[in-house]
Amino acid sequence: MDNIKQVVKQICAEKGLSEDSVLETINSALAAAFRKDFGDKTQNIQAEFDLETNKIKIFDVKEIVEDLTPEELAEMERIKLEREELKEKITKGEITAEELKKIREDRAAETEREQAELGEDEEARHFNPRTEIQLSDAKQIKKSYKIGDFVKTKLEIPGDFGRMAAQTAKQVIIQKLREAERNVVYQEYKEKQGLIVTGMVQKFDGRNVIIDLDKTSAILPPQEQIRTERYKIGDRVKVYIESVSLTTRGPEIIVSRAHPEIVKMLFSLEIPEVASGVITIKTIAREAGSRTKIAVHTDDESIDPIGSCIGQRGARIQTIIHELGGEKIDIIEYNDNPVKYLANALLPAKITRVELDEKEKTAIVTVPQDQLSLTIGRAGQNVRLASRLTGWKINIKELEAETEIAEATPEGEVKIEGALPGEEPEQKATEEEVKEEKPKKKKKTPAKKKAKPAKTADTPQEEIPIAE
Repeated sequence: MDNIKQVVKQICAEKGLSEDSVLETINSALAAAFRKDFGDKTQNIQAEFDLETNKIKIFDVKEIVEDLTPEELAEMERIKLEREELKEKITKGEITAEELKKIREDRAAETEREQAELGEDEEARHFNPRTEIQLSDAKQIKKSYKIGDFVKTKLEIPGDFGRMAAQTAKQVIIQKLREAERNVVYQEYKEKQGLIVTGMVQKFDGRNVIIDLDKTSAILPPQEQIRTERYKIGDRVKVYIESVSLTTRGPEIIVSRAHPEIVKMLFSLEIPEVASGVITIKTIAREAGSRTKIAVHTDDESIDPIGSCIGQRGARIQTIIHELGGEKIDIIEYNDNPVKYLANALLPAKITRVELDEKEKTAIVTVPQDQLSLTIGRAGQNVRLASRLTGWKINIKELEAETEIAEATPEGEVKIEGALPGEEPEQKATEEEVKEEKPKKKKKTPAKKKAKPAKTADTPQEEIPIAE
């Protein structure tokens, strides 16, 4: 006991716990040990250990409540006798487990009926003699006591704690220290929720990747992984802390590599103007592992927001691209004018005209035929990301045809009508066209007449129109 204070300080340093939490753990263990060897069922044991003097004080603590009525006292006595009788029958083996279960269910149903009869405004009182004391009894101890106060009665420790009590105390200390350590870790990472941390790939649990974050482990589920990335044990990766929750097994931390916010956080880490707030990131649209569009803005006219994010010879943006496994990043300039903003969002394609429907928040974008494929993008990716970025539903029209070719919504849905230029389906000739194209039988011509010259590669051919 002489070195208990040094032991407490060592535990606090190793586990990152406060001295108060460790002392509370010791008090809980001492109370459990006293209850094991010397306690009474009607006592609410609390212990107080003094680190300076190494002395233990034991108290029976009860809350003062209103006096019970004679009817309530009689009911309590009846319940007490029933429990004692039931306990005796269980000891003698006169009732089975099924009968005991039925008795408890009947009692619970009876309690519910009594509560229903009392009504919602009036609740049945439940007096617990272990933790509560009546006002009249408390006033016999001290007249100044009132309802809501606590009566602390000091108890004497008859002797040394036995082996079982010591074992109980040990188990309580281990359990309480683990709980305290889990709470410290939970609070630490709860404050980091929404930030980027660096971890190491520890192991694989099915399709989940377990990331070691030094003090605890985090889960990288399949839906939060970048589909093109392959992880190996020992790899160091930056992850975004998406959620932190406390479970019976400790803190559960879910991290992400696919969340759009990870791009924003990487911009803050790599670009000083973004970190200082000179350049702000307005919106982000991302398809993890493939492409990201990010809209930036600055109120300082002397700063080029796009150039600052790219860096000299692309040094800044290349660092971010490398961290994201080669994911393409389009940096566009935000504009309060939705027409200009939509034009920027659809880059690198060049558009001809934008018509807006403010009520439906729909934009009809007209583009030249040679820019159609570039505007829509592979599998509609460019227009889909532009729609998410701006929040506008985008309809694409071809300049010459003036017909809708593609439609994209902020939810990510893209509808493409027909085939894009360069992707026309193979045309099949009809039976009539086949008959017309069949070579006609040559008529015999007199020897005097000269034969027509054969067509060469330089001879102009008739253009066959492609069916719309």
